[in-house]
Amino acid sequence: MTVLDAAPLGEATASTSALASAPTLVHLSGDIDIFTTARLRQRLINTLGHSTGLLVLDLSQVTFCDVGGLGVLIGMQGRARARGITLALTGLPPRVARLLHLTGLDRRFSMVV
Repeated sequence: MTVLDAAPLGEATASTSALASAPTLVHLSGDIDIFTTARLRQRLINTLGHSTGLLVLDLSQVTFCDVGGLGVLIGMQGRARARGITLALTGLPPRVARLLHLTGLDRRFSMVV
């Protein structure tokens, strides 16, 4: 497994791991909010260049996600689809799972257990 990026995003961090034909796994942690979304979006866009087939975002260490964070997830899903990549979520903390459920976005994203 190769680590492609493990740089801090203010209060949030992202680290990415990938194998040539395996799913790309991105571990997110901290807050995904107005202060971190722009850098997170750019890092995830860069990660798409290393992804093949499946991009999994592990949210198990995310402590907070606001509407801007949801916007990043939705935008990344569209970008991934345009490249033939499936974006999936895993490790949803209860607060994030509830937010996705309340907004109906839980039906829009693939989930990996």
